[in-house]
Amino acid sequence: MTSQSHDLKWVACWGNATSITDRRECVYAKDLTLRYPIRMCFSGSKLRFRFSNLTGTEPVTLTKAFACRVPITFDGGNIGTVLMPGTETESDIIDLAVTMGDTVEVSMYFAGYTQMNSGTLITGPLSHGLYSYGDYAEAETLPLDLTRKTNWFYFLNTIDVLTDAGNRSVVCYGDSITAQSWPDYLAMLAYGSNTSIIRRAVSGTRILRQYDCITYQAYGLKGSTRFPIEINTAGATDVIIQHGINDIIHPVGTDVNPFRPWSDLPTVEEMEKGVEQLYVEPSKALGLKVWSGTLLPIYGWRTYNDDREKMRCEFNEWLRTSEIFDGCVDFDAAVCDAKDRRAFAPGFDSGDHLHPSEKAYEAMAEAAWQVISK
Repeated sequence: MTSQSHDLKWVACWGNATSITDRRECVYAKDLTLRYPIRMCFSGSKLRFRFSNLTGTEPVTLTKAFACRVPITFDGGNIGTVLMPGTETESDIIDLAVTMGDTVEVSMYFAGYTQMNSGTLITGPLSHGLYSYGDYAEAETLPLDLTRKTNWFYFLNTIDVLTDAGNRSVVCYGDSITAQSWPDYLAMLAYGSNTSIIRRAVSGTRILRQYDCITYQAYGLKGSTRFPIEINTAGATDVIIQHGINDIIHPVGTDVNPFRPWSDLPTVEEMEKGVEQLYVEPSKALGLKVWSGTLLPIYGWRTYNDDREKMRCEFNEWLRTSEIFDGCVDFDAAVCDAKDRRAFAPGFDSGDHLHPSEKAYEAMAEAAWQVISK
């Protein structure tokens, strides 16, 4: 190793969680190209890619993959690989120099019948993809008449860059709130700094429970299963944890919904214990700073009641004051109505009284950046 290489390290520059895709009538694809344009937040000399079939139940043959039409190889130069169920696969190190601001288009082609179980739905100004019928992984432009947009990110999990040793990654961990726009806005604020923003988020997820029925299977894995896999992030120094609202709002009783028994409703103390044992302690063992993220208003949501609001407020108070955290990103304070803290501020509600508007997501990003940029 040269003296120059001592000043370099691997840092994640883009990342996603991998979860169970929505259980629809059609769960297989064939002769399919996926393409995801990823903006590089760092300059670097080499890339490596992680692909995930974590939630698949059968092998997936990745026929070939490219980054800007440079082959992504596996196991010492092989074109294509088999993504085994329940596992993640890392590529060879790819000699592809990138400059901050470059767009790296990652293209994958699946020739045979492919189980599309492993993927995550994410949105935001930096998050979009394309799919085409046919083999166009090496094409400079996808055919307009055979191509559609998608916000489902299948199989592609993480991109690492060999970059300046002063660069770092910050993990944003959560549920649908974090699967939507605020991490992208945070990445835009962080652009040009030494910080990448790595989103690890799955809609519908809970700290302590998960669904094992096809109706809600896309709501993902519970925290004890997710976190050890998703925190595996090159160059990570910090993690922001904004998770727990679904533990509070989902249970309604089997007379209303057979998959949402009241027995799934935790106590606040159980949620606190779950966060500490499942998230904070493992993060600290890795040397990471851990920032709590308060839960957002839910007034007007279809399962809202006074008891759930009391739980949210008690949990938030613990998130703000517990000494187990390095500090708190007070997302709740950033988006709530100053005159009625149960509700979103005017213009900050998406309309469902649970998810923020785009303007509110920008406010969340600003609150997070104020904390992690110090």
